[in-house]
Amino acid sequence: MRLEGEARLLRIFIGESDRFQGRPLYEAIVLEARRRGLAGATVFRGFMGFGAHSQVHTAKILQLSQDLPVMIEIVDEEAKIRAFLPVLDGMVREGLVTLERVEVIRYRG
Repeated sequence: MRLEGEARLLRIFIGESDRFQGRPLYEAIVLEARRRGLAGATVFRGFMGFGAHSQVHTAKILQLSQDLPVMIEIVDEEAKIRAFLPVLDGMVREGLVTLERVEVIRYRG
């Protein structure tokens, strides 16, 4: 697959403990994106963060959190990303989903 030029970056911010159908939500999202043929997805685990409830989650030893922040990034053509949004709507109960325009310089399989 070749992807160059204007594309979309989809970012999904969730918690590490969020689940979908018995598995971690981040894993379910990545596997579904792959199944639907999106160009690629990456999961990042955060050290510290807070969201809509303003509860701070941190990886500090003294304040060990069971729900660290997780961000998933998916880049692909706009049409494919937009087609994936309704799927996400059925998977993400709490979190933040953002979409932005990006320029792909190089992507080759």
